[in-house]
Amino acid sequence: MSTATPAAVAPIGAKKKIGEVILEVKNISLGFGGVKALTDISFDVREHEVRAIIGPNGAGKSSMLNCINGVYTPQQGSISFRGQTFKHMNSHQVAVMGIGRTFQNLALFKGMSVLDNIMSGRNLKIKSNLLMQALRIGPAEREEIMHREAVERIIDFLEIQAFRKTPVGQLPYGLQKRVDLGRALAMEPKVLLLDEPMAGMNVEEKQDMCRFVLDVNDEFGTTIVLIEHDMGVVMDISDRVVVLDYGKKIGDGTPEEVRNNPDVISAYLGTSH
Repeated sequence: MSTATPAAVAPIGAKKKIGEVILEVKNISLGFGGVKALTDISFDVREHEVRAIIGPNGAGKSSMLNCINGVYTPQQGSISFRGQTFKHMNSHQVAVMGIGRTFQNLALFKGMSVLDNIMSGRNLKIKSNLLMQALRIGPAEREEIMHREAVERIIDFLEIQAFRKTPVGQLPYGLQKRVDLGRALAMEPKVLLLDEPMAGMNVEEKQDMCRFVLDVNDEFGTTIVLIEHDMGVVMDISDRVVVLDYGKKIGDGTPEEVRNNPDVISAYLGTSH
């Protein structure tokens, strides 16, 4: 593996160290008409940790990520990122600040190669205008070489070298998910939001994806916020877990604390303990 990292946050092999709060969600409420998707949700995310958001279907997990990355604007509350507090942000602003995102449903360019799909994640980093890019003259050519080198490092990291020129639509689902992760990494995010990255995968594919998520977190120092339904995965790879149910927070703590929380047990099993 190359010693250069796409995120350039921490050297390969650096020991994971959880830092101060990098992202803070305060009293977020979101509604659509008369339907409350989120009600007074507050939690924080610390630098370099894996922070899971779990809950039954319809709990508001994806709505919470959509508020963080500017897809939705909450009616109440605020979000702080690296000490700056925002009430209204759009997705472009969020990406520029350093928050990346993958989505539950893949939105890759199926006719384009793996390399070109991941290269599209570098758009925010490209300084040359369209004309200079098309003609590949002067600084534009040097910049393209630099960005392609970064993309090649990501391809090596994700172990998809053999498919770099393959159209994404021809790849198995598990590899397409890996390409989606690679495209998000190409943005060099400080915080990476993952919306069910293991959904639809078999056991072997899940194991591979867990390994890559942990490597991104450990080796690049990227902070991870993760939605995942597989409780085995959540308990194995998360540092802290926040639990939502019907748009309300019912638990927050370490995996062990959440596992033994009576409200969480009741929400998942439908029983009182």
